[in-house]
Amino acid sequence: MRVEEISTWVQDARKAFASATDLDSLKTARLAHAGDKSPIALASRGLGALSPEDKASFGKVIGEAKAEIAQALADATAVLEAERDRKVLLEEVVDITLPVNRSHRGGLHPITIIKNEVSDFFIEQGFAVEEGPELESGWLNFDALNIPADHPARTMQDTFFIEPVESGMVLRTHTSPVQIRTMLTQEPPIYVVCPGRTFRADELDATHSPVFHQVEGLVIDKGITMAHLKGTLDNFARHMFGPDVTTRLRPSFFPFTEPSAEVDIFFNNRWIEWGGCGMVNPKVLATCGIDTDVYSGFAFGMGLERTLMVRHGITDMHDIVEGDLRFTRQFGVGL
Repeated sequence: MRVEEISTWVQDARKAFASATDLDSLKTARLAHAGDKSPIALASRGLGALSPEDKASFGKVIGEAKAEIAQALADATAVLEAERDRKVLLEEVVDITLPVNRSHRGGLHPITIIKNEVSDFFIEQGFAVEEGPELESGWLNFDALNIPADHPARTMQDTFFIEPVESGMVLRTHTSPVQIRTMLTQEPPIYVVCPGRTFRADELDATHSPVFHQVEGLVIDKGITMAHLKGTLDNFARHMFGPDVTTRLRPSFFPFTEPSAEVDIFFNNRWIEWGGCGMVNPKVLATCGIDTDVYSGFAFGMGLERTLMVRHGITDMHDIVEGDLRFTRQFGVGL
Protein backbone atom coordinates (compact mmCIF):
# COMPACT_ATOMS: atom_id res chain seq x y z
CA MET A 1 0.00 0.00 0.00
CA ARG A 2 1.48 3.37 -1.05
CA VAL A 3 0.32 6.95 -0.62
CA GLU A 4 0.53 7.52 -4.39
CA GLU A 5 -1.78 4.51 -4.92
CA ILE A 6 -4.35 5.91 -2.50
CA SER A 7 -4.23 9.25 -4.31
CA THR A 8 -4.92 7.42 -7.59
CA TRP A 9 -8.03 5.81 -6.07
CA VAL A 10 -9.35 9.24 -5.15
CA GLN A 11 -8.72 10.63 -8.62
CA ASP A 12 -10.36 7.60 -10.27
CA ALA A 13 -13.43 7.99 -8.04
CA ARG A 14 -13.74 11.69 -8.88
CA LYS A 15 -13.51 10.98 -12.61
CA ALA A 16 -16.07 8.18 -12.42
CA PHE A 17 -18.54 10.27 -10.43
CA ALA A 18 -18.11 13.27 -12.73
CA SER A 19 -18.62 11.18 -15.87
CA ALA A 20 -21.89 9.61 -14.62
CA THR A 21 -24.77 10.73 -16.83
CA ASP A 22 -27.65 9.78 -14.53
CA LEU A 23 -28.33 8.47 -11.05
CA ASP A 24 -28.24 4.84 -12.19
CA SER A 25 -24.72 5.15 -13.64
CA LEU A 26 -23.67 7.09 -10.54
CA LYS A 27 -24.84 4.19 -8.42
CA THR A 28 -22.60 1.85 -10.42
CA ALA A 29 -19.64 4.21 -9.95
CA ARG A 30 -20.33 4.48 -6.21
CA LEU A 31 -20.25 0.72 -5.78
CA ALA A 32 -16.94 0.52 -7.70
CA HIS A 33 -15.14 3.35 -5.87
CA ALA A 34 -16.85 3.62 -2.47
CA GLY A 35 -18.57 0.29 -1.97
CA ASP A 36 -17.53 -2.60 0.27
CA LYS A 37 -15.32 -4.11 -2.45
CA SER A 38 -13.76 -0.86 -3.62
CA PRO A 39 -9.94 -0.40 -3.27
CA ILE A 40 -10.33 2.22 -0.54
CA ALA A 41 -12.62 -0.07 1.49
CA LEU A 42 -10.26 -3.04 1.14
CA ALA A 43 -7.30 -0.86 2.18
CA SER A 44 -9.22 0.34 5.22
CA ARG A 45 -9.89 -3.23 6.30
CA GLY A 46 -6.20 -4.10 5.76
CA LEU A 47 -4.94 -1.53 8.27
CA GLY A 48 -5.10 -4.14 11.01
CA ALA A 49 -2.21 -6.06 9.46
CA LEU A 50 0.20 -3.09 9.53
CA SER A 51 2.63 -2.14 12.25
CA PRO A 52 1.49 0.45 14.76
CA GLU A 53 3.60 3.17 13.09
CA ASP A 54 2.31 2.39 9.57
CA LYS A 55 -1.22 1.95 10.88
CA ALA A 56 -1.23 5.51 12.23
CA SER A 57 0.22 7.13 9.11
CA PHE A 58 -1.76 5.16 6.54
CA GLY A 59 -4.93 5.37 8.64
CA LYS A 60 -4.83 9.16 8.42
CA VAL A 61 -4.25 9.08 4.66
CA ILE A 62 -7.02 6.55 4.06
CA GLY A 63 -9.47 8.52 6.24
CA GLU A 64 -8.78 11.71 4.29
CA ALA A 65 -9.13 9.80 0.99
CA LYS A 66 -12.49 8.33 2.04
CA ALA A 67 -13.70 11.81 2.99
CA GLU A 68 -12.68 13.21 -0.42
CA ILE A 69 -14.42 10.34 -2.22
CA ALA A 70 -17.61 10.85 -0.14
CA GLN A 71 -17.62 14.57 -0.90
CA ALA A 72 -17.14 13.95 -4.61
CA LEU A 73 -20.05 11.46 -4.53
CA ALA A 74 -22.29 13.97 -2.73
CA ASP A 75 -21.47 16.71 -5.24
CA ALA A 76 -22.19 14.46 -8.21
CA THR A 77 -25.46 13.24 -6.61
CA ALA A 78 -26.67 16.81 -6.07
CA VAL A 79 -25.99 17.72 -9.70
CA LEU A 80 -27.73 14.65 -11.15
CA GLU A 81 -30.77 14.93 -8.84
CA ALA A 82 -31.26 18.56 -9.85
CA GLU A 83 -31.02 17.58 -13.52
CA ARG A 84 -33.57 14.79 -12.96
CA ASP A 85 -36.01 17.18 -11.29
CA ARG A 86 -35.71 19.69 -14.13
CA LYS A 87 -36.41 16.96 -16.66
CA VAL A 88 -39.50 15.80 -14.71
CA LEU A 89 -40.89 19.32 -14.65
CA LEU A 90 -40.47 19.60 -18.41
CA GLU A 91 -41.60 16.13 -19.47
CA GLU A 92 -44.38 15.40 -16.95
CA VAL A 93 -46.35 18.65 -17.05
CA VAL A 94 -50.07 18.22 -16.20
CA ASP A 95 -52.42 20.53 -18.08
CA ILE A 96 -55.01 21.31 -15.41
CA THR A 97 -57.17 23.10 -18.00
CA LEU A 98 -58.01 19.86 -19.80
CA PRO A 99 -61.44 18.34 -19.06
CA VAL A 100 -61.45 15.05 -17.22
CA ASN A 101 -63.78 12.10 -17.46
CA ARG A 102 -65.66 11.93 -14.19
CA SER A 103 -67.54 8.85 -13.14
CA HIS A 104 -70.77 10.02 -11.53
CA ARG A 105 -71.78 8.77 -8.14
CA GLY A 106 -74.83 6.61 -7.87
CA GLY A 107 -77.82 8.25 -6.28
CA LEU A 108 -81.49 8.06 -5.38
CA HIS A 109 -84.30 8.76 -7.81
CA PRO A 110 -86.16 12.03 -7.08
CA ILE A 111 -89.30 10.04 -6.20
CA THR A 112 -87.31 8.14 -3.57
CA ILE A 113 -85.85 11.40 -2.31
CA ILE A 114 -89.28 13.01 -1.89
CA LYS A 115 -90.70 9.82 -0.32
CA ASN A 116 -87.91 9.90 2.27
CA GLU A 117 -88.50 13.59 2.87
CA VAL A 118 -92.23 13.04 3.51
CA SER A 119 -91.51 10.08 5.80
CA ASP A 120 -88.97 12.08 7.79
CA PHE A 121 -91.41 14.98 8.14
CA PHE A 122 -94.17 12.81 9.61
CA ILE A 123 -91.77 10.93 11.85
CA GLU A 124 -90.88 14.32 13.34
CA GLN A 125 -94.62 14.85 13.96
CA GLY A 126 -94.86 11.60 15.93
CA PHE A 127 -96.15 9.33 13.16
CA ALA A 128 -94.85 5.86 12.33
CA VAL A 129 -94.10 4.70 8.78
CA GLU A 130 -95.85 1.51 7.68
CA GLU A 131 -95.37 -0.46 4.47
CA GLY A 132 -97.15 -3.44 2.96
CA PRO A 133 -97.05 -5.81 -0.03
CA GLU A 134 -97.66 -4.56 -3.55
CA LEU A 135 -99.47 -7.80 -4.44
CA GLU A 136 -102.59 -7.52 -2.31
CA SER A 137 -105.83 -9.37 -1.65
CA GLY A 138 -108.96 -7.88 -3.14
CA TRP A 139 -110.60 -7.86 0.28
CA LEU A 140 -107.91 -5.58 1.75
CA ASN A 141 -107.70 -3.44 -1.39
CA PHE A 142 -111.47 -3.01 -1.82
CA ASP A 143 -113.98 -4.69 0.53
CA ALA A 144 -112.44 -3.60 3.83
CA LEU A 145 -112.37 -0.05 2.47
CA ASN A 146 -116.14 -0.08 1.82
CA ILE A 147 -115.67 -0.39 -1.94
CA PRO A 148 -118.46 -2.76 -3.01
CA ALA A 149 -118.19 -5.33 -5.78
CA ASP A 150 -120.10 -3.14 -8.24
CA HIS A 151 -117.90 -0.08 -7.67
CA PRO A 152 -116.28 1.24 -10.93
CA ALA A 153 -112.81 1.03 -9.36
CA ARG A 154 -113.14 -2.76 -9.35
CA THR A 155 -113.53 -3.07 -13.11
CA MET A 156 -110.75 -4.32 -15.36
CA GLN A 157 -110.20 -0.79 -16.70
CA ASP A 158 -108.69 0.45 -13.40
CA THR A 159 -107.20 -2.58 -11.69
CA PHE A 160 -104.52 -5.11 -12.57
CA PHE A 161 -106.02 -8.47 -11.55
CA ILE A 162 -103.73 -11.45 -11.06
CA GLU A 163 -104.52 -14.67 -12.88
CA PRO A 164 -106.36 -16.77 -12.06
CA VAL A 165 -108.91 -14.05 -11.33
CA GLU A 166 -110.56 -16.42 -8.85
CA SER A 167 -107.51 -15.99 -6.60
CA GLY A 168 -108.80 -12.55 -5.61
CA MET A 169 -105.30 -11.05 -5.83
CA VAL A 170 -104.59 -7.66 -7.38
CA LEU A 171 -101.74 -5.22 -7.74
CA ARG A 172 -102.75 -2.68 -5.12
CA THR A 173 -104.42 0.40 -6.56
CA HIS A 174 -103.53 2.56 -3.53
CA THR A 175 -101.62 2.19 -0.27
CA SER A 176 -104.88 2.14 1.72
CA PRO A 177 -104.59 -1.65 2.34
CA VAL A 178 -101.63 -0.78 4.56
CA GLN A 179 -104.01 1.31 6.66
CA ILE A 180 -106.36 -1.68 6.96
CA ARG A 181 -103.49 -3.96 7.94
CA THR A 182 -102.41 -1.44 10.58
CA MET A 183 -105.91 -1.12 12.06
CA LEU A 184 -106.28 -4.92 12.15
CA THR A 185 -103.00 -5.44 14.02
CA GLN A 186 -102.65 -2.35 16.22
CA GLU A 187 -104.77 -0.85 18.95
CA PRO A 188 -105.61 2.87 18.80
CA PRO A 189 -104.26 5.48 19.07
CA ILE A 190 -102.81 5.06 15.57
CA TYR A 191 -100.70 7.68 13.79
CA VAL A 192 -99.12 6.31 10.61
CA VAL A 193 -98.14 7.27 7.07
CA CYS A 194 -98.00 4.68 4.31
CA PRO A 195 -95.74 5.53 1.35
CA GLY A 196 -95.35 3.11 -1.52
CA ARG A 197 -95.75 2.09 -5.14
CA THR A 198 -99.22 1.52 -6.59
CA PHE A 199 -100.66 0.30 -9.90
CA ARG A 200 -103.61 1.24 -12.09
CA ALA A 201 -104.47 0.42 -15.70
CA ASP A 202 -103.64 3.88 -17.07
CA GLU A 203 -101.74 4.76 -20.23
CA LEU A 204 -98.43 6.55 -19.75
CA ASP A 205 -98.87 10.16 -20.81
CA ALA A 206 -97.84 13.60 -19.62
CA THR A 207 -99.83 13.33 -16.37
CA HIS A 208 -100.54 9.61 -15.82
CA SER A 209 -98.57 6.41 -15.34
CA PRO A 210 -99.65 2.80 -14.74
CA VAL A 211 -97.08 2.64 -11.93
CA PHE A 212 -97.00 5.54 -9.50
CA HIS A 213 -96.34 6.35 -5.86
CA GLN A 214 -98.57 7.55 -3.04
CA VAL A 215 -98.25 8.57 0.54
CA GLU A 216 -101.31 8.10 2.72
CA GLY A 217 -101.83 9.17 6.31
CA LEU A 218 -104.08 7.67 8.96
CA VAL A 219 -104.94 8.92 12.43
CA ILE A 220 -107.27 7.03 14.80
CA ASP A 221 -107.75 8.42 18.28
CA LYS A 222 -110.36 9.78 20.66
CA GLY A 223 -111.96 13.08 19.67
CA ILE A 224 -110.42 13.39 16.18
CA THR A 225 -112.22 15.92 13.97
CA MET A 226 -111.93 17.57 10.55
CA ALA A 227 -110.12 20.44 12.29
CA HIS A 228 -107.25 18.06 13.14
CA LEU A 229 -107.21 16.91 9.52
CA LYS A 230 -107.09 20.49 8.19
CA GLY A 231 -104.29 21.44 10.57
CA THR A 232 -102.24 18.39 9.60
CA LEU A 233 -102.65 19.12 5.89
CA ASP A 234 -101.78 22.79 6.34
CA ASN A 235 -98.56 21.85 8.15
CA PHE A 236 -97.73 19.21 5.53
CA ALA A 237 -98.35 21.62 2.63
CA ARG A 238 -96.18 24.34 4.17
CA HIS A 239 -93.35 21.86 4.53
CA MET A 240 -93.59 20.68 0.92
CA PHE A 241 -94.36 23.95 -0.87
CA GLY A 242 -93.22 26.77 1.41
CA PRO A 243 -94.67 28.89 4.21
CA ASP A 244 -96.91 30.98 1.91
CA VAL A 245 -98.93 28.11 0.45
CA THR A 246 -102.69 28.08 1.11
CA THR A 247 -104.90 24.97 1.28
CA ARG A 248 -108.62 24.48 0.83
CA LEU A 249 -110.98 21.50 1.13
CA ARG A 250 -113.68 20.88 -1.50
CA PRO A 251 -116.51 18.42 -0.79
CA SER A 252 -116.03 15.12 -2.58
CA PHE A 253 -116.82 11.42 -2.22
CA PHE A 254 -114.70 8.40 -1.33
CA PRO A 255 -116.22 5.13 -0.08
CA PHE A 256 -113.73 4.87 2.78
CA THR A 257 -114.17 8.39 4.19
CA GLU A 258 -117.27 10.31 5.28
CA PRO A 259 -117.29 13.27 4.95
CA SER A 260 -114.74 13.38 2.13
CA ALA A 261 -112.88 16.25 0.49
CA GLU A 262 -110.41 17.10 -2.25
CA VAL A 263 -107.32 18.98 -1.05
CA ASP A 264 -106.27 21.96 -3.19
CA ILE A 265 -103.23 24.19 -2.74
CA PHE A 266 -102.76 27.74 -3.96
CA PHE A 267 -99.25 27.63 -5.38
CA ASN A 268 -97.57 29.80 -8.02
CA ASN A 269 -100.70 31.96 -8.28
CA ARG A 270 -103.14 29.16 -9.10
CA TRP A 271 -105.24 26.51 -7.37
CA ILE A 272 -103.92 22.97 -7.90
CA GLU A 273 -105.61 19.73 -6.86
CA TRP A 274 -103.21 17.89 -4.55
CA GLY A 275 -105.00 14.85 -3.10
CA GLY A 276 -107.99 13.44 -1.25
CA CYS A 277 -108.91 13.24 2.42
CA GLY A 278 -111.74 12.84 4.89
CA MET A 279 -112.90 11.33 8.16
CA VAL A 280 -112.55 7.54 8.17
CA ASN A 281 -115.91 5.97 7.40
CA PRO A 282 -117.32 4.26 10.53
CA LYS A 283 -117.98 1.16 8.40
CA VAL A 284 -114.23 0.85 7.79
CA LEU A 285 -113.47 1.27 11.49
CA ALA A 286 -116.04 -1.37 12.42
CA THR A 287 -114.66 -3.80 9.82
CA CYS A 288 -111.28 -3.48 11.50
CA GLY A 289 -112.73 -4.06 14.98
CA ILE A 290 -112.41 -0.46 16.22
CA ASP A 291 -115.16 0.86 18.49
CA THR A 292 -116.74 3.78 16.65
CA ASP A 293 -118.38 5.04 19.85
CA VAL A 294 -114.92 5.68 21.30
CA TYR A 295 -112.64 6.40 18.37
CA SER A 296 -112.75 8.47 15.22
CA GLY A 297 -110.10 9.25 12.68
CA PHE A 298 -109.03 10.90 9.46
CA ALA A 299 -107.12 9.79 6.39
CA PHE A 300 -105.49 11.52 3.44
CA GLY A 301 -103.57 10.55 0.33
CA MET A 302 -101.34 12.37 -2.15
CA GLY A 303 -99.48 11.24 -5.25
CA LEU A 304 -95.73 11.64 -4.90
CA GLU A 305 -95.27 12.18 -8.65
CA ARG A 306 -97.87 14.93 -8.56
CA THR A 307 -96.21 16.52 -5.52
CA LEU A 308 -92.83 16.42 -7.27
CA MET A 309 -94.25 17.86 -10.49
CA VAL A 310 -96.05 20.73 -8.77
CA ARG A 311 -93.16 21.66 -6.52
CA HIS A 312 -90.52 21.64 -9.27
CA GLY A 313 -92.58 22.75 -12.26
CA ILE A 314 -92.30 19.41 -14.11
CA THR A 315 -94.84 19.22 -16.92
CA ASP A 316 -94.30 15.73 -18.34
CA MET A 317 -94.54 12.44 -16.43
CA HIS A 318 -92.15 10.89 -18.96
CA ASP A 319 -89.28 12.84 -17.39
CA ILE A 320 -89.87 11.09 -14.07
CA VAL A 321 -90.25 7.52 -15.32
CA GLU A 322 -87.81 7.27 -18.25
CA GLY A 323 -84.61 7.39 -16.18
CA ASP A 324 -82.79 10.13 -18.10
CA LEU A 325 -79.78 11.08 -15.96
CA ARG A 326 -79.93 14.66 -17.21
CA PHE A 327 -83.23 14.92 -15.34
CA THR A 328 -82.42 12.99 -12.17
CA ARG A 329 -79.06 14.69 -11.58
CA GLN A 330 -80.86 18.01 -11.07
CA PHE A 331 -82.07 16.69 -7.71
CA GLY A 332 -78.66 15.63 -6.37
CA VAL A 333 -77.72 12.15 -5.24
CA GLY A 334 -79.88 12.21 -2.07
CA LEU A 335 -77.62 9.89 -0.08
